[in-house]
Amino acid sequence: MTPDDITRHCLALPGTAEDFPFGDVPAVYRVGGRIFALLSEGAVPPRVSVKLPPDDVVALRAQYPDTVLPGYHLNKRHWVTVLLGADLEADEVGELLEQSYELVVSSLPRRLRPVEPSA
Repeated sequence: MTPDDITRHCLALPGTAEDFPFGDVPAVYRVGGRIFALLSEGAVPPRVSVKLPPDDVVALRAQYPDTVLPGYHLNKRHWVTVLLGADLEADEVGELLEQSYELVVSSLPRRLRPVEPSA
């Protein structure tokens, strides 16, 4: 998955906003004002940090020790940094983004949760 794919994927999730509170990088993706992903496009290799349940953090780091690293400048218990273009396939990275998004949405007060469009 490329950095552009990450951006498109994140912005396609309901209620997502992109901002740059730390300067030009990283791109920060929020829902309800809370961060669910950070994209460091200029890093070599590019990387994305996502929030996951602690058990998933441990399992992913064990399964992909060279690709899934402790969250860079983030709580290592809840965040991982994924190196793009390595062991994880694009759909796996997409699933991690969605899992992070859902984890953050579930912790939001109902009034801040994005409204799903009705079918």
